[in-house]
Amino acid sequence: MFWDRLVDADLANNTFGWQWVAGCGADASPYFRIFNPVTQAKRFDADGIYVRRWIPELAALPTKYLHAPWTAPAEVLRNAGVVLGTDYPEPIVDHGRARERALAAFMVLGSRKTARARRANGSDA
Repeated sequence: MFWDRLVDADLANNTFGWQWVAGCGADASPYFRIFNPVTQAKRFDADGIYVRRWIPELAALPTKYLHAPWTAPAEVLRNAGVVLGTDYPEPIVDHGRARERALAAFMVLGSRKTARARRANGSDA
């Protein structure tokens, strides 16, 4: 169960946090709101306090690279004792590219919905 895997499990955070992020929460989600964990981490944990507590493998990294360790130069990683792919995983998702793809998909869906509505109203010529 997802809950059992969280080191910081909290009912309110999970219901109104992770579900909000996934777009399946209790509130509506505008199509353009696409979660980027790196951006959010930099915004809400600018000093890296949370990351350093819960991901001690990254604790020695300079704050500048803490939220995106794969952007750190090899020497910085070496000095912090971090081996990407061993101590911390390599990125799986390029969030900038994923956002572009999601927005493009949402635009297609929106176009289809508009076309269906026009046909249903008899206004599609």
